[in-house]
Amino acid sequence: MNKTGKLVIVPTPIGNLGDMTLRSLDALRGADTVCAEDTRVTGKLLAHFDIRKPLERLDEAMIGSRAAGVMERVAAGEVLAYCSDAGMPGVSDPGLRLVAAARVAGVPVEVLPGASAAACAYVASGTVCPRFYFGGFFPRKAGEQRAVLEELRGLDAALVFYESPNRLVTALAAIAEALPWREVAVCRELTKLHEEVARGTAAELVERFAARAEEPGGIRGEIALVIDAPNAQETAADADVAAASAEARAAELAEAGLRTKQIAKQLAAEFGIARNDAYELAMAAAR
Repeated sequence: MNKTGKLVIVPTPIGNLGDMTLRSLDALRGADTVCAEDTRVTGKLLAHFDIRKPLERLDEAMIGSRAAGVMERVAAGEVLAYCSDAGMPGVSDPGLRLVAAARVAGVPVEVLPGASAAACAYVASGTVCPRFYFGGFFPRKAGEQRAVLEELRGLDAALVFYESPNRLVTALAAIAEALPWREVAVCRELTKLHEEVARGTAAELVERFAARAEEPGGIRGEIALVIDAPNAQETAADADVAAASAEARAAELAEAGLRTKQIAKQLAAEFGIARNDAYELAMAAAR
């Protein structure tokens, strides 16, 4: 009888090896081959649990060229396990492309549940918002940072990003500029010995971590940022800015010779404000 092949996505601990699940261990023991983002990292994990299996490197650069061959092996009956360096494969790592290739090829895929830094950080942050948006790694360039934060600022959800310790202060400064009212949590080294969850406004955290960056050793470890959902202060501040912009626009349209009703209609369309509020602004501009 031919063995049925499958691709098994195996989550691994984000820090504490005690978080390795029994199903993940069984999957690694039952696999013909373990494919890994980094064979050195996964090799240490296998050695810790005394699991001896052939290891093959399958990182971001290799998946594009090797995915078809991997799927052929699965279709032929081989059981392949895939591990990323830490956490849930596919969450901001190459595993996502591997699963997509398997779905296209029509081969069986089994995804095991397990540790994820994004979910852990969301809960550890202390936010009370029942929704979160995961944005992967925070953009590196200032323009991209501003664009992402502006695009997401109206989303009624906590925003979760991964970040490098070397770029943490710069990221916090960008958040402080774009979302000054928001509370932010810096979740560092989750589940590990030196786990830290630092919470405050982004401006407060910039000061805190900029000082630490100057200390011996600087800032170390894996980091997840959690930005709270919009709050009442931000909503009020945005409303004041919108009102000022609408008032200025009304004056501009009045000066251009538009009638009151035309101005009100234009304001409602551009700013999404109520018809009565738009009409009052138009009346005031026409005086």
